[in-house]
Amino acid sequence: MSTNQSPQSNVKKWRISRRGFLIGLGATAAVAVGIPLGLPAARRTIANYLASNDPFGGIAAPPTTWFEVTADNRVRFFSPKVEMGQGVHTAFAQIAAEELEVAWQQLEVVQASTAKGPGDAFGTANSNSVSNNFAPIREAAATLREMLRQEAANQLGVPAASLTVAAGRFTATDDPAKTATYGEIVANAAVDSWEVPKEPPTLKPISEFRYVGQSIPRVDFESKIVGEAQFGYDMRLPNMLYGAVARPNTIEGKLTRAAEGEAASGPGVVTVVAQDDFAGVAAESRQQAYAGVAKMELEWEDGRLWQQSELDEIVTVGNGTRVVIQDEGQVDDLLAGDVLTAEFRTPLAAHAHLEPPAALVDVQADKATAWVSTQAAEVVQGTLAKILGMNKDQVEVIPTYLGGGFGRKLDLEAAHEAARLSQAAGRPVHVGWTRTEDMRYGNFRPSTHHVLRGKLDGNGRIQALQHEMASGDVFFGFIPGIAGAFVGADFGAYRGARLEYDSIPNRQMVSYRTPLPVPTGFWRGLGLLAATFAIESFMDDLAHTASIDPLQFRLNQLSQSGTGGRFRRALETVAEMANWGGSLPDGHAHGLAINIDARTVVAQIAEVSLEADQIRVHNVYCAMDPGLVINPDGAIAQAQGCIVMGLSSTLLEEIRVKDGVIEAANFDGYPMLRLKETPELHVQLLQSGEAPFGIGEPPIGPIAAAVGNAIFALTGQRLTRLPLRLG
Repeated sequence: MSTNQSPQSNVKKWRISRRGFLIGLGATAAVAVGIPLGLPAARRTIANYLASNDPFGGIAAPPTTWFEVTADNRVRFFSPKVEMGQGVHTAFAQIAAEELEVAWQQLEVVQASTAKGPGDAFGTANSNSVSNNFAPIREAAATLREMLRQEAANQLGVPAASLTVAAGRFTATDDPAKTATYGEIVANAAVDSWEVPKEPPTLKPISEFRYVGQSIPRVDFESKIVGEAQFGYDMRLPNMLYGAVARPNTIEGKLTRAAEGEAASGPGVVTVVAQDDFAGVAAESRQQAYAGVAKMELEWEDGRLWQQSELDEIVTVGNGTRVVIQDEGQVDDLLAGDVLTAEFRTPLAAHAHLEPPAALVDVQADKATAWVSTQAAEVVQGTLAKILGMNKDQVEVIPTYLGGGFGRKLDLEAAHEAARLSQAAGRPVHVGWTRTEDMRYGNFRPSTHHVLRGKLDGNGRIQALQHEMASGDVFFGFIPGIAGAFVGADFGAYRGARLEYDSIPNRQMVSYRTPLPVPTGFWRGLGLLAATFAIESFMDDLAHTASIDPLQFRLNQLSQSGTGGRFRRALETVAEMANWGGSLPDGHAHGLAINIDARTVVAQIAEVSLEADQIRVHNVYCAMDPGLVINPDGAIAQAQGCIVMGLSSTLLEEIRVKDGVIEAANFDGYPMLRLKETPELHVQLLQSGEAPFGIGEPPIGPIAAAVGNAIFALTGQRLTRLPLRLG
């Protein structure tokens, strides 16, 4: 189909995104929402909106933006979401092929850039790529199919209703000789002949799906297996240079003076940039660039030399901006007396993805092209345009494959640095951070502090439950300050912190925003792992106080329908998977936890033992209800990946600060779970509904609490800090 046309389809309009909603909040929103309700009530209203289970950020675009039909009867699908190992390209292809009625082999997935394909202001994040775009992709594909049908009818001289379609070919039912492939239709079409359906096309029922729901092999497997896939670190251009940038000595360090020194005379050095806020070198090799930076004359102001204990003190319930997120019933009155109380803490954590940040940028006089390992191409495009003094449409960002993202690559400093160096050098420049640079100068999962209080009745049911949580910023570092000041609570930080047991009559969740001097931001699941660790550990404490089995205790706090019913199904399924209450090897115990995130319910049971006071996890059982599953193998792989990443954080991972410096410089100071320490993983999918929910992050939530609860069952010792350590 001609790529010069953009007929408007009948797809639904793009719903406002969480990020767009927050950026739009300002004086007008304060007047419209805050004054009538009062600021506390307005903040709860906003929190409820942001935490709602409705999908956000679906992309509405004409079919010819999503698809390109070629004369050889192939279809290119332009994916606005990047592939970082989660299988989104495959899931999108399954959805598109379903409504477009093409054979699987006919469809090719191409990564969209900021210049070609559907625009994506939201980025690949928040476990919503598939759930938000399931309907838009189906509608765009079906609309294109009907546009092709009408053009085929025109060319074949038959009524459109008489045409059947299969494998990208239309055939007249009453004259099979009249047939045409999509490619032939496009090749023979007049430029201005396309007709857009006046009514939205009919979508096929789930019962007729051929691709959705099947474990189809991933579309990126072959290129990755044979080494053809291009990641940010792999990008090369003729005549390109390599860049390196000076870094501060401490977390608050600022450059106060920069001069070339002897850098320009170093071997291979082409360009030296020495500015008040930036010092870098572009050279013929990466090693020469780093050697050049070492020869620059640089002066730094170190700032305060923070200690870990000082950071822990900042992130403490009672400090910072207090916002009531959830308030049901009479919690304050019921918890005024002697009640059960517990505190939990989680540390700063690194992303530790396989591929550190990397970008290749080619700046020319009137345009710039950037190949970037990023989750958010339009964010990078906007930043580069400002840095280079260009209009946004002069900057094209082409996302590469990502060697892991987890929120770290929603913006990318490597691209900013490569752009500045390329503009100065007049040649393409590649900047690839070292592991030490990423470990010490990236942004981290913020540390958290939780205080929970609960009261039981005489039958072991929870009368009142309160969760207070303090956290460094997750989302607020990436939005305008006025929006953060009005909203008050960082919804990324308190993700998963609401109390979801729906038979508890009195529930309250309070957030304290406590920004840190260490840069913090998105990490897989945002606040989900920390919040679920605290809530589900406390649920076991309450069950122990009530002398009720932890599984039965949870069931007692749930209704029979809605979220309660979904929780029940997941809990009962995972209990059956693990033979909860049955015999275990000597010295082994089970621990249970559950959460809901991105509308997906996940229950997990961990089987744990101790080996010389070291925690050993043997099996993890996971029951997950993610709505409609597009690719079962992909969904199971996402759950397994979340469990392993969450377990590594549970047992080993911690970023600490000493004398103003991040202590870890590589994996020797930041150990991660190894293959020999990885348990057997058992995942069962509980499909429900006719739409997919999020999968990329929800399964990370329960694992820390499940392991902690197993240790409590085994030893009677409640571990209240991550990483979990005995003694």
